[in-house]
Amino acid sequence: MKVRRIVANIESPDPGQAERFYQNLLGLDVLMDLGWIKTFGSGQTMTVQVSVASEGGKGTPVPDLSIEVDDLPCVLERARQAGIAIEYGPADEPWGVRRFYVRDPFGKLINILQHNESVPGNSSR
Repeated sequence: MKVRRIVANIESPDPGQAERFYQNLLGLDVLMDLGWIKTFGSGQTMTVQVSVASEGGKGTPVPDLSIEVDDLPCVLERARQAGIAIEYGPADEPWGVRRFYVRDPFGKLINILQHNESVPGNSSR
């Protein structure tokens, strides 16, 4: 038996509010829209992973979701242009990522990250 997929479900009285954040900020595609549920995705094959933590690292709160991107500076600039408050970071972490925290329209704390060797202009680990 193998787990094929893990889906994060976020409760919202208005799933349409998710577009500004998950589609416009992160560039995800709308894969399904039934009105009462809106599913976003990238079409990329991803590693199945569940993390359980007592903190978010460096004493930060545990984020509800961690989303790895391929161009962190681009997403950071989009967040700033959209007026989305940065709650932590951007920070280079000793475990090899550069990241920042924001909240989605539903109050969920989102850790947006990129591995340091992949961040444009960043060669340090």
